[in-house]
Amino acid sequence: MRIILSILFGILAIAVYNQEYMISRLSQLSKTIVPHLNSFIRTSNRTTRAMTTNTASSTTFRGLPVIPNETFTSTSPRKIEKSFLAIEQAEGVGAKVRRSIGTPRLRNFSPFLMLDHFSVQPGAGFPDHPHRGQETITYLISGAVDHEDFAGHKGTIEAGDLQFMTAGRGIVHAEMPGQSADGSPSVGLQLWVDLPKELKSCEPRYRDLRASEIPQVTADDGKVKVKVISGMAYGTESLKELAYTPVWLLDFTVQPGGHVKQPLPKDWNAFAYTLSGTTVFSSNSESRPIEQYHNVVFDKKGDSIEASVEEGAATESRFILVAGMPLDQPIIQYGPFVVTSRDEVMQAMMDFQTHSNGFERAYNWQSEIGKRMVH
Repeated sequence: MRIILSILFGILAIAVYNQEYMISRLSQLSKTIVPHLNSFIRTSNRTTRAMTTNTASSTTFRGLPVIPNETFTSTSPRKIEKSFLAIEQAEGVGAKVRRSIGTPRLRNFSPFLMLDHFSVQPGAGFPDHPHRGQETITYLISGAVDHEDFAGHKGTIEAGDLQFMTAGRGIVHAEMPGQSADGSPSVGLQLWVDLPKELKSCEPRYRDLRASEIPQVTADDGKVKVKVISGMAYGTESLKELAYTPVWLLDFTVQPGGHVKQPLPKDWNAFAYTLSGTTVFSSNSESRPIEQYHNVVFDKKGDSIEASVEEGAATESRFILVAGMPLDQPIIQYGPFVVTSRDEVMQAMMDFQTHSNGFERAYNWQSEIGKRMVH
């Protein structure tokens, strides 16, 4: 046993510096070296499984308040630090994403780890895969996405719905597009958010937010509409207890001639992702038109953002404004594992491969929805 453990730890140590190779070998390792370890730890895992109940949807909320106790103003709009096009790339199995956060252009923008604008055809998707140490927020724009995890939780979100998932100490799940009659893809956004170090070992948790639960506000004589998914806009607050890490998520649609002035929490990191049309972002006397599929990163200085659509524009614009409380901690990300040290990366891979410390229920588990994959 000591020899087997030594070999496995050696492989894990090499993997920390060779991520691409290791990602491709995780499943193979689980079928070769790991079964020998499983025979040794299976008895203790049965005890752990018996003690671990299906707490993902009922865990007591442990997050921080989404609306800070401060006065919000909009007298000093933030400047644009940078903006860039999200390039389409392949991801998962047969899926396409426009990734902006999590690329060389914008990495570890605390608390944000990744932003994907995804398009997934039926028969493609994101089959069984693990997470540890982060939250994911999935916002569906069109179509439907089914979800299933190793704790027996299943569900579907449809256009306008969101799912907030806190991975905590560990979860394995699958996310697959629903079957559409016309074969059209499911389109949406998925944002990965870091967890405070003290919450990385919490139990997994879900919160599905239905479109009908999201407050909507109309402003500027009907030229501005905003879905207040998380946070506050025009004096209207969202539902609470969505994500553990405080994040504001606002979906703006602006008609030609419309103007937005949106306060933001002090010192939070913020960005906008443009879904359609051309949006003009302004700061004092400086204005920049931004076309669709761009990530716009705002400077921390200032209390708000200003956005508008030119009076003579041919179409409306739509953008998602996101702000989050920065976390004062290291970010060590290895694929789906987000921790604060290299030792914790090795521990996460070891736990996943040996089905322990949060991954007990991954032993011999396969999702039903993952079997839809077109091979």
